[in-house]
Amino acid sequence: MLSLESAAVIRATLPVVSEALDEITAHFYGTMFAERPELLDGLFNRGNQASGEQRKALAGSIAAFAQALPADPDARPDALLSRIAHKHAALGVTEDQYTIVHKYLFQAIGDVLGDAVTAEVASAWDEVYWLMAGALMAQEARLYQEAQVDPRYPWRQWTVVERREETANVASFLLRPADDGPLPAARAGQYVSVRVLMPDGIHQTRQYSLSGAPGDRLRRITVKRVAGVAGAPEGEVSGQLHRTVRTGVELTLSAPFGDVVLDDRDTPLVLVSAGIGCNPMVGMLEHLAATGSARPVRVLHADHAPADHALRADTRRLVAQLPDARAEFWYERDAAGEAGARTGLMDFDGLDLSADADVYLCGPLPFMRAVRALLRRAGVPACHIRYEVFGPDLWLPHGEG
Repeated sequence: MLSLESAAVIRATLPVVSEALDEITAHFYGTMFAERPELLDGLFNRGNQASGEQRKALAGSIAAFAQALPADPDARPDALLSRIAHKHAALGVTEDQYTIVHKYLFQAIGDVLGDAVTAEVASAWDEVYWLMAGALMAQEARLYQEAQVDPRYPWRQWTVVERREETANVASFLLRPADDGPLPAARAGQYVSVRVLMPDGIHQTRQYSLSGAPGDRLRRITVKRVAGVAGAPEGEVSGQLHRTVRTGVELTLSAPFGDVVLDDRDTPLVLVSAGIGCNPMVGMLEHLAATGSARPVRVLHADHAPADHALRADTRRLVAQLPDARAEFWYERDAAGEAGARTGLMDFDGLDLSADADVYLCGPLPFMRAVRALLRRAGVPACHIRYEVFGPDLWLPHGEG
């Protein structure tokens, strides 16, 4: 709970701090990595640092949290905190790292804002930071306990038992624990972190959805090779996995985490995806088929062309196994090559979507924003729409939750 005195200070200074947050976070990361370069080894993604996405996500998260507190000092943006906590747990974030971040973040605030940071202002923002950090540490401790994971040793070795080429740029890896021990519990829709040693000796980590049924003897992840486009570098981890991983290779994985999971309900279900966003949706379909679900299911997917649509055959197979399921595909080109597919971008013309449906989204952020707007116009309540974002979450801070 934020004190009333600090709430007043936060209200007064939030516009100034928000205006400078991008500069503050840039200064924060630059100083912290210069003095603590070991934090770049597996904990922070270099691609997100280079693009500025991590900086924007941190600034947006702080602003969103701080903005919520003065309006209601007892309030916390729980959806934002839950998403961050799950991503932290998938990386093995520990409580001592919050102290490191605090040191460099508040040093950056002082360096950027100078004399505007009075003792009163520093105290109020310090209170906001530790409220947010405390809430996250509590959630992360619970997640580690539920997953039976020691955050000091969050990784486990898995053996690749098969590699499948799904498209020209997408491959699936079927995995089993290298120690032949039991699989950790998982829920449909969750992801794992994959920790990879890069050629320069630095570990980098990325999250990938489980694209198979969480109750299977094996786990499957499906990885799209991210190409360098318009000056942006190639995806480090995806490129390394595609180049080097074959049957028999060991990969380093976290336990499954993620709060956008399939609920065991009997309401209509709509799974909406684009591109490699099909991964968690296929994992959900695998779970529904494995459990003999009778839920009404609509699968809506958009892609460049049938040849680019990863797990397309799996989607068709699983839809056919479910008693009340249908699939609709949209392709920007070559739609005639897939029976019943539509040409162009996804639209909801002629689709009768139930207002009480549970909707799950996964795909590029512009796609999800556009689809969410279509769903809202179709009468689907915002609370029924859930989405998954990989990489820093740049949606929630902009009021799209």
